[in-house]
Amino acid sequence: MPIRFGVTEHVARVTIDRPEVMNAIDAASERELQRIWREIENDLDVRVVVLTGAGERAFSAGADMKGGSGGSGLDYWANEREGGFGGIALRQTLDVPVIARVNGHALGGGLEMALGCDLIVAAEEASFGLPEARVGRLPLDGGMTLLQRQVPFRQAMGMLLTGRRVSAAEAFRIGLVNEVVPRSELDATVERWVADILACAPLSVRAIKQVARRTAHLTAQEAQAARLPAVVAALRSKDSEEGVRAFVEKRKPMWKGE
Repeated sequence: MPIRFGVTEHVARVTIDRPEVMNAIDAASERELQRIWREIENDLDVRVVVLTGAGERAFSAGADMKGGSGGSGLDYWANEREGGFGGIALRQTLDVPVIARVNGHALGGGLEMALGCDLIVAAEEASFGLPEARVGRLPLDGGMTLLQRQVPFRQAMGMLLTGRRVSAAEAFRIGLVNEVVPRSELDATVERWVADILACAPLSVRAIKQVARRTAHLTAQEAQAARLPAVVAALRSKDSEEGVRAFVEKRKPMWKGE
């Protein structure tokens, strides 16, 4: 199976397991990722997702041009992909936080998948880039539209117009990643972020992500007025009462996700 997937104690772990091709995504991998994201969306027990690549060389090198993701640029553009590259780059229906554990190169579609995540933790050896212009292609699945929204404009254009890679340290400097650590500390750091998310009320987290993802095109006033389903559910939840009660009683809250 090109993608490993499992859920344990509210944490879904998705691993692209094709290290022999730098975890590039072929047609079979794309289909499996689409299936996995839909499964997670329908599983209210999942509270956080960790997405990574197998091995130490690459998070993902993007599309596997030899594995069915090739064709002309126009053909690729015309082929609708739910949620963008890997099903995650432009996905709007996944309300649980997704952490990208970037263990190596995140290039092309690999970077687009990372851009579709909410948090990025990178090993010191990781690199990031959108090299499509160097091979006569375009970063069609979010690279052109997401990068300029997540880092300063000049930095984004510097990467897009030259196709150059940036190191993990530079990615941190421009705000592309949350944290850069030695490889030996990568897993522990990711688990710390997971634990911090799990410490929060799951419905509150879902509501916050839904607002952030679905109202970015609105003014602050319009976004504030939006009555999104996850916000209503969080405000009506028993967990909202439990959180206040636990604070008053000086104990850890017992979240039930309801």
